[in-house]
Amino acid sequence: MTVTLPLRSPRRASAARAAGAPSRPAAALWRRLDWVLLAAVTALLAIGALLVWSATVHRVDLTGGDSTAFLRKQVVNAGIGAALAAVVAATDHRWLRLWAPVLYGLSVLGLALIFVPGVGATLNGSHSWLLVGGLSLQPAELAKFGVVLGMAFVLAERAEAHLRHGVNAVDVVPALLIAVVPAVLILAQPDLGTLMVLSATVFGVVGLSGAPRRWLFGLAVAGAVVVVAAVQSGLLASYQLLRFAAFTDPSLDPRGAGYNTQQARIAIGNGGITGQGLFEGTQTQAGFVPEQYTDFVFTVAGEELGLVGAAAVVALFALLLWRALRIARDADDLFGRVAAAGIACWFGFQTFQNIGMCLGIMPVTGVPLPLVSYGGTSMFASLMEVGLLLNIHLRTAGRSGHGVVVRSRVARSRF
Repeated sequence: MTVTLPLRSPRRASAARAAGAPSRPAAALWRRLDWVLLAAVTALLAIGALLVWSATVHRVDLTGGDSTAFLRKQVVNAGIGAALAAVVAATDHRWLRLWAPVLYGLSVLGLALIFVPGVGATLNGSHSWLLVGGLSLQPAELAKFGVVLGMAFVLAERAEAHLRHGVNAVDVVPALLIAVVPAVLILAQPDLGTLMVLSATVFGVVGLSGAPRRWLFGLAVAGAVVVVAAVQSGLLASYQLLRFAAFTDPSLDPRGAGYNTQQARIAIGNGGITGQGLFEGTQTQAGFVPEQYTDFVFTVAGEELGLVGAAAVVALFALLLWRALRIARDADDLFGRVAAAGIACWFGFQTFQNIGMCLGIMPVTGVPLPLVSYGGTSMFASLMEVGLLLNIHLRTAGRSGHGVVVRSRVARSRF
C-alpha cells in the first residue's frame, strides 16, 4: 500500500491564491495531462488534414472548384471531435462509468435505425449509413466506442460485486453478449471491415482483462466458424468475396476488384525514400487511386512524403499505442484498465488493417485510418476514445499524486 498525503498547508494555499497564482487543481491538471499522447494525436490530425487536402485539391468532381472544401470540412470535424474529447476527458469518471450502459444502448439503437426505411442509406455497397438533416453518419464507428465502454462496465461491475480484483471465466459470458448484438447488426449491413475491427477489439479486451486463456482459443475458433458460415450462406456481398479473391491473387481482376490495391501499390512505390513532394504526387493528383482521401489516404503519404513520411505516420501511431497500453497498465481500477486496453486494440488493429490494405498485405475492407482519413463519424469516435484515455490517465495520476492510493499487485499482475 502506498499512502500519499498533501503537504501544502491551507494558509500557504490561500496566500498563493491571493497572490494571483493559479489554483492547485488547475495547475495540477495541466501537469497531469499526457502530453506525449496529445502531441502524437495533434501531429496525426495535422498530417491527416494535409493529406486530405492534397488528395482533393485537384478533384473538381468532388470539390466543385473549391480546392479547400475538404480541408475545411476536415478541420471542422477535428474541431468537433476535439470538443467531444474534452468533454469525455473532463467528465467525472464515476459519471462516465454510470453512463456507459446508456451510451452502449444509444450505439445499438443507431445501428438498428439503419434498417428503418427512409432513414438508413447505402453507400459504396454497404447499407451502413444514417441520413440526418443532410448529414451522413456511420453508427458502426460509434458502436465500437459503445462496446468498449459496455464491456469494461460489465467486467468491472461483476468483479467488484464479488470482491475480486480480476476477471474469471463466468464474467466473460455477459461481456461477450455486450459485443454480440452490435456485431450481428454490423454483419447484417454488411460492413465486414468494421466487424473485423470490432472482433479484434473484443478479442484484445478479453485477453488483456485477465480472463482465462482458453477463452481466446474459443473466440478464435468461433470467429473462423462465423466467417465460413457467412461465406457459405451468401450473407457477404459478391463484391466483398471478389475483394478477398483479389487479395489472394492480385492479378485475378486488375481492372475490377484488384484495381484499388494495384493503384495503391503503384502510388506508394512512386514515393521512393523522400517522396515526390506534397501536392506533387503523379498518381494522387491524377486521381488514379479510388477513395484516396478516405480509405486509401496512406497512399498519399507514401507517394508524396516517401518512406520517410510514411514511416513518421506509423511511428506516431506506435507512440499513441504505447501511451494507451501504458495508461491501461497504470490504471488502478478494472474499468479503466479494460477500457484503455480496448482502445489500444481498436486503434492498433484498425491502423494495421488500413495500412495493410494499402500495401496489399490485408484485404480491402473499407476501414478509415483513425485520425487521418476524411470523415466525421470516424473522427468523432476516434477523438472520444482519446478523451477516454486522457480521463483514465488523469484519474490515475490524480490518485497517485493526492490523497490515499491503494495499489494491488493482484489486480495488476493479470493484465
